[in-house]
Amino acid sequence: MSANVGTRLSTATPYIKDLNVQIRKGEMKVPQFQRPFVWGDDQALALLDSVANNYPLGSLLLWRTSDKLATERNIGEFVLPQTDDMSPTDYVLDGQQRLTVLYSAVGADPDAPGFSASYDLERERFVSSRSAGVGLHMFPMRWLYQTTKLLNFRTALQTHPNAAKLQERFDGLIEVFTGYQIPVVTLKDLTVEEVCPIFERINSSGTALSIFDLMVAATWSKRFDLNETVQEIAEALKPKNYGEISGTRVLKCLAAVRSDSTSRERILALRQLREKPADMDGLVEKTKRAILRAVDQLITDFKLYSMDFLPYEAHLIILTYIYANNPTLNAAQLKRVRQWFWRTSFSERYRGAPDDFVTRDLAAIQRFVVEGDVPAESYGTVPDKTTLKGMIFRKNNSRSRAFSLALAKQNPRNLTNGNSIDTAVALSIYNKKQFHHIFPEAFLRKNKPEVERNYVLNFCMLAASENNLISDDDPQEYLPQVISDLGADAAAVFASNLLPSPQSFNYDTASLESFIDARAEIAQEAIESLCTGLH
Repeated sequence: MSANVGTRLSTATPYIKDLNVQIRKGEMKVPQFQRPFVWGDDQALALLDSVANNYPLGSLLLWRTSDKLATERNIGEFVLPQTDDMSPTDYVLDGQQRLTVLYSAVGADPDAPGFSASYDLERERFVSSRSAGVGLHMFPMRWLYQTTKLLNFRTALQTHPNAAKLQERFDGLIEVFTGYQIPVVTLKDLTVEEVCPIFERINSSGTALSIFDLMVAATWSKRFDLNETVQEIAEALKPKNYGEISGTRVLKCLAAVRSDSTSRERILALRQLREKPADMDGLVEKTKRAILRAVDQLITDFKLYSMDFLPYEAHLIILTYIYANNPTLNAAQLKRVRQWFWRTSFSERYRGAPDDFVTRDLAAIQRFVVEGDVPAESYGTVPDKTTLKGMIFRKNNSRSRAFSLALAKQNPRNLTNGNSIDTAVALSIYNKKQFHHIFPEAFLRKNKPEVERNYVLNFCMLAASENNLISDDDPQEYLPQVISDLGADAAAVFASNLLPSPQSFNYDTASLESFIDARAEIAQEAIESLCTGLH
């Protein structure tokens, strides 16, 4: 494809004035997927100084197409004229900050809003007009192409005590700005598919640009705005604490529901619905209903109160796909959903899985859920004791998240007082204070610095207020005291946290190793029970 793109690429070195004329006519715009103008005065003034010194500014990258994209912004604060549907428009892919400064500084009308600057001929430096003083030596840069104003300024400058020197500097400034050329690379008549990989590699702002950003513009019409669609779905999910759903996830759900695929090709194909607003509206509504049903089950069956604890993005996409095709599931089908969820979470089925792997699973999982066509073991087995004992608790690890959800399924109670833990609070957003090292981290760091402190099996849920009470206490002291304080309730409280029973495990002499070994057997039994899908 690179050779094909190369034949439709042109290079030029237009003058600043030519670029500004193109902008003023509305022939060059900043598409909606670009980041807003963010440069401050210091950066803008430094750019003007670079031009004055004839330093290179780097090339601009434009995409020329007759397809009309959403232009949420024009150039900075300047609203520019619309072009007709037949005239091609140059959309700025890279260089909007530089273009905006140059247009605002020397292309805009003198009284227009936005950044403007003056050149101090005495000190030979640019200053923002907001802080510029007045005087014969201060040249407003927006007069650069205003012939009458420029000539009047030059005439007035002759009355300055140091007129000859300042006149020489002024002529040099005008010469360099009117003669300055900027390299421009233009991609001509490329499709969205061809532009997308080029676009995603642009990183001049320090923030990677996503396929969602491009699709916002590629699917926009007067009847449809992808940004608004995502916000609409996010608002519907907000009462369920899922309002932070990303635009890219929504795109994948839309593509899965429409095309049985989450591939880039199928996502890009959504733009075909731009001219079919009724079809797009129908797809959005169907997908939104399916996402809401999927989230309801994630909350009800898996105690998954936040995206923070979703083991894999694939779980939401596949569950959305299932509900889009099967609005209601019977008891046997719900059981198979639970089997699939727990087995794939603990077996790390979707770890690093490419889109084509998830795409293959869409139809396969639906058949399994609806028909039970293969054994549940096809989607993962219960981790053995050795695997469980070696698992490390990390925020972004699927097994850590799955274990947190498995703990929540036990309806855990605070170790310190036996009160029920509000798992909706504990799992509403990742908060380390809601999780407690049973063998305290500070204690291990001080007394056994050589051992791993963050084994998954060294964690339990504990309200933040209670967590502070334990702090760095010796577990051979605080755990026996907890058992004594809980009395007859101790066994039930410990069981609710998947901890060895005080009746069969001696916490007075327990080491981290013996505790992990004993807990692994209990955790494995609990996970195996979840993987049956019975609860």
